[in-house]
Amino acid sequence: MLRPALSSLTVAVTLFAIGACAPAPAPAPAVEETPPELPPEPVVTYQGGDADGRIEHGELIVDVDEARKSLHAQHHPHGVLETRRVPGSFELPAMAEVSDFALTKDRLVVINPGPGEYVHVMEGQRHGYQNLTIGITYTAPGGAPPMHTHKGEEAHVLTAQQKVLYALGDEIFELEGPYIVNIPPMVPHSFQNLDDQVAELVVIFPTNVWEYDVLDYFPFADRDAAGETPSGSTE
Repeated sequence: MLRPALSSLTVAVTLFAIGACAPAPAPAPAVEETPPELPPEPVVTYQGGDADGRIEHGELIVDVDEARKSLHAQHHPHGVLETRRVPGSFELPAMAEVSDFALTKDRLVVINPGPGEYVHVMEGQRHGYQNLTIGITYTAPGGAPPMHTHKGEEAHVLTAQQKVLYALGDEIFELEGPYIVNIPPMVPHSFQNLDDQVAELVVIFPTNVWEYDVLDYFPFADRDAAGETPSGSTE
């Protein structure tokens, strides 16, 4: 009566031994995540030279005079390189049709202030506003404008749940949307998109003129597209 049982036990032990000696299954190959496809970059409105001055990256470049340099020296230690404005002549709207009051983004001037940074500019003086200018950015992952200032205050609004790195005066910090940032007059500032999608910030000015001064200092020079400082480098 014991032989069948012993035979079964022998077979079981043999099968267990074979299974224990079999090579472990190869790990599944790592699946690389495909970066999300980004919307196409906007097309800059003004290209090349202009009778009114030097145009680069869709902006009118104006030399800085001594009075403006003195103004900057009262607010921060950085040098000022140039003033940038929206180029091109324009006709005042009649403010008689719906199209004079309601603007779609594709009707706005596009500039390219920095790598991965475009702005659709609604300059108030071109569209019937007395005290308002608004920009809608296309800020690609890692994109950033140069460090700059404005004569007046500015507000940044981000409604999406995205992370953005800010330099505001001497402070560098991260924010995750939705948020609003208050940027006082003449305070140096910049920002960098830490997300893997394009960020669309709405930037608001209580003036009908688009103008800013570019500084000789960039706060994110030692940081990668994720906002990290590489090991071995100092800030």
